[in-house]
Amino acid sequence: MRILIVEDEKSLAEIIKKGLEEEGYAVDVAYDGEEGLFMAENQPADLIILDIMLPVIDGMTILKKIRKAGIKTPVLMLTAKDTVMDKVSGLDTGADDYLTKPFSFEELLARIRALLRRSSDIKASTIEIDDLMINMATHEVMRGGKQIMLSPKEYSLLEYMALNKNKVLSRTDLIEHIYDENSDFDSNVIDVFINRLRNKIDREFDKKLIHTVRGAGYILKE
Repeated sequence: MRILIVEDEKSLAEIIKKGLEEEGYAVDVAYDGEEGLFMAENQPADLIILDIMLPVIDGMTILKKIRKAGIKTPVLMLTAKDTVMDKVSGLDTGADDYLTKPFSFEELLARIRALLRRSSDIKASTIEIDDLMINMATHEVMRGGKQIMLSPKEYSLLEYMALNKNKVLSRTDLIEHIYDENSDFDSNVIDVFINRLRNKIDREFDKKLIHTVRGAGYILKE
């Protein structure tokens, strides 16, 4: 999944970015409100982590503008303030959740997972598709009771397809949601990772879960 961080405290932004990348997320970072608004409006993201106190354009204004533009991406607000009115104002403007600084990275991860589930049809931390089980908290993947070992990028691809199960996803969709803007990759990289997933997820089973939709992309379905 692809996350946009809009945070002017560069040390904090880099710590969050590094931690999220270690968890398999693709991460873009903006260090001021103007850049953050441009990226939120023009680049795909599955979730936005948005600080309130930003230079140039503040976080609340960014939130108002993207909601007015019809952008429904889940937004997790970061703030050094902890008053009821601050939270009410943010939630009324269109924020999906709030996290007050300082916070633990584990709590941030939990909030992210909850928001990503909320924006999909998945409501639990474990996704089940037939006999395939994906634990989004631990990144453990099992099929038919057998543990399957995946690389971080393989897991990211599988998780995104699982959160969008029964939906046809184009190669562009998949690239945009598992790579950040600075990634360098070949045009056939998605086909390579799909083949790897098929070898690990489907090869030993009669029922195949990953399907090609000719001319459209791929779909993960029961």
